[in-house]
Amino acid sequence: MDREVRIADITMKQNDKNAPGALSFKEKIELCKLLDKTGASVIEIEGIVNSKVDSLRIKSIASAVKNSTVAVPVELKRESVDAVWSALSGAKSPRLQVPAAVSPMQMEYIFHKKPAAMLEAISDTVKYCAEKTENVEFVADDAARSDEKFLYSAIKAAIEAGAKTVTLCDAAGNLLPDEFKSFIESVCENVPELKEVTLGVQCENTLSMADACLIAAVGAGARELKAAAYPIKTASFKNIANILSDRGETFGVYTNARTVEMKRITGQIESIFSGGKGRAAYSSGEAKENDGLILSKHDDKQSVLKAAEKIGYELSAEDGDAVWEAFKAIAERREQIDARELDAIIASAAMQVPQTYTVKAYMVTAGNLAKAVATVTLVRDEIEMEGVGLGDGPIDAAFLALEQASGCHYELDEFRVRSVTEGREAMGETVVRLVSNGKLYGGRGISTDIVGSSIAAYVSALNKIAYEEGQI
Repeated sequence: MDREVRIADITMKQNDKNAPGALSFKEKIELCKLLDKTGASVIEIEGIVNSKVDSLRIKSIASAVKNSTVAVPVELKRESVDAVWSALSGAKSPRLQVPAAVSPMQMEYIFHKKPAAMLEAISDTVKYCAEKTENVEFVADDAARSDEKFLYSAIKAAIEAGAKTVTLCDAAGNLLPDEFKSFIESVCENVPELKEVTLGVQCENTLSMADACLIAAVGAGARELKAAAYPIKTASFKNIANILSDRGETFGVYTNARTVEMKRITGQIESIFSGGKGRAAYSSGEAKENDGLILSKHDDKQSVLKAAEKIGYELSAEDGDAVWEAFKAIAERREQIDARELDAIIASAAMQVPQTYTVKAYMVTAGNLAKAVATVTLVRDEIEMEGVGLGDGPIDAAFLALEQASGCHYELDEFRVRSVTEGREAMGETVVRLVSNGKLYGGRGISTDIVGSSIAAYVSALNKIAYEEGQI
């Protein structure tokens, strides 16, 4: 009978390590939803560095992914396992990963451990993870450069402690396909316990042979391959899936990856990376999907608050009451309210706070011959603070000037504009969402001047952050 070869997507991890720029909070959620549709058996994401921000990210992804296993790495200590599991446990299929160095150089200089201490740390961490979930993976980060005897001991210790998947990595990416296959065969021969677990493999693409190395490893018994839908220095998910789909019978294996849909989904993923990085990724709001979220006057308070949570807001009881009252007033006049409109309601109704910052003046210069320049003057405690920004457009320049004036930088999760009246003197509504310590803060501004409404919305969100984080 043919055996399944699982494909674990590592786009999120290799992007975090190698890609220029960084994906926003919302883009990471969108990316994982797309990966879930590819038929990826596992979606691997980054672990916890900033406890608040990263915990929220993991929780959000865990709830968004409906089919794939979500895998998150832990450090070699129990506190890390507890923190990751607290965020990940709500996933439909969670996996804890225990990555560890097994080469002498990395053990000594990165982990600062001797071989005996590393074996103990691997065993203890895997065992503690196994108390949380049966789906535990041990990852030998630099297996191809390790001392063979120590590698065998580490794998045996991990399996004995409860690891159900063991992954061997060629971190240097300098092995040829036949060499990598021979390496895997040698490990399997010396560690017969691997027959009882799933063997995974990963290769860097240094020689542009990562795809070939992974396929060669399938012939040696590998049944989980790590690749990326947007490959940078690793194997290609699309290539691996196509090869297994066309030639899997050669090895007596198959894959559940949806190769027919891969081309379309890969194109969408590429567009996230090529056009969605950083703070200049703004949206008019008219071309965006509403993610299927539709509310009406027939929905109760709990449904509205759950919808608010779904689009990223964590509301206090007081803010929840304010949003509910504002929602009811608008729902009486409209048949349906979608995600964009709910976002605007939250931005305008939730967390009305004292004005830590007020806008005294602003000036923006833009044209087709030079970058836009903005000057903004803010007032805080009767002290004027001026900022100057040079950006790709007037809005980008204005936001950079606001950052300089306030001395605060926050991730811009979303920028949206829509018309609220018609005609030459139409009013425009701007909604800005900033991320601070993992929480979303929405601001709203209305003006016939789009730059003015954008500045007002940004400062509104800025004031909410200042109030809640005790900056006033």
